[in-house]
Amino acid sequence: MNIILVSNKMAKAKSLSIWQTAALIAGLVLVPVLLTLLFITPKGSIKDQGVKAMLPPQLKSSLISSQLHLDAYAKELGDLQARMMRLDAQNARLTKLAGEKDTKVTNSTKLKPVGNLPPPSSGGPLVNARPMTEMDLQAAIEALTQAVDQRDDYLSSIEAKVLQQSVLKDMLPNSSPIDAAYNSSSYGWRIDPFNGNKAFHEGLDFTANTGTPIRAAADGIVTLAEVSGGYGNMVKIEHGYGLETRYGHASKLLVKVGDRVVKGQVVAEVGSTGRSTGPHLHYEIRLNGNALDPRQYLQKNAG
Repeated sequence: MNIILVSNKMAKAKSLSIWQTAALIAGLVLVPVLLTLLFITPKGSIKDQGVKAMLPPQLKSSLISSQLHLDAYAKELGDLQARMMRLDAQNARLTKLAGEKDTKVTNSTKLKPVGNLPPPSSGGPLVNARPMTEMDLQAAIEALTQAVDQRDDYLSSIEAKVLQQSVLKDMLPNSSPIDAAYNSSSYGWRIDPFNGNKAFHEGLDFTANTGTPIRAAADGIVTLAEVSGGYGNMVKIEHGYGLETRYGHASKLLVKVGDRVVKGQVVAEVGSTGRSTGPHLHYEIRLNGNALDPRQYLQKNAG
């Protein structure tokens, strides 16, 4: 019996000795490796990789999805900020045209000037406070987008009225450049047909067959008639006082730089050159380089 106990103790001692030896060897091997990683790998990277490595796949997927949603919201807010900057520039043009020193508008749909009044105030007891959910954020962004759309349409219509009553009224390009209907939603923010991202489209698209005549929308002088980047074959006509019209994607140009043209004169033919998905006319009106909404200047019987 004693012999058996002694044998068991010796076996356990031998087993412990083997495990201790293995641990010592592992330590001698792993410590230098860990120290090397510590000094070579950036601290932030080690921390991120270590945390991510310990996460279960479901949680990793959830974090990635959350980040994608945050990126989407950030892009939406960036787009809205860009739109507000455009509206501020449009408001500055209106102020100049109207001869006013300062013009401010409220966030209401009526958008009446408020002069030097402070912004609307709010307050009250805090009741049932809770953080905004993803659906809340989506709804808030959608509401803000609609408010910006309303302001954009309002300012475009006011700008058109001011121009039509100014010294420029006889020079405005107010006739349709083509005998075809335009896509009423093509001016403004839209989903780009090539990359699927949201982008601002600064003109109207008139879908028509290749070869359809394109006419000058007002009297003027041709300042460009050539291939111009994404416009493809383009004609640009100056009408005076900073007003110009652009006719893009043409298949054939019928005028040259320096030509004087009259309203209704054929200057090009419809095509699909440049950044285009099919035959159509891309038509723009600009004032001092700033795009105007052509819909506000077409005669009621046009398009």
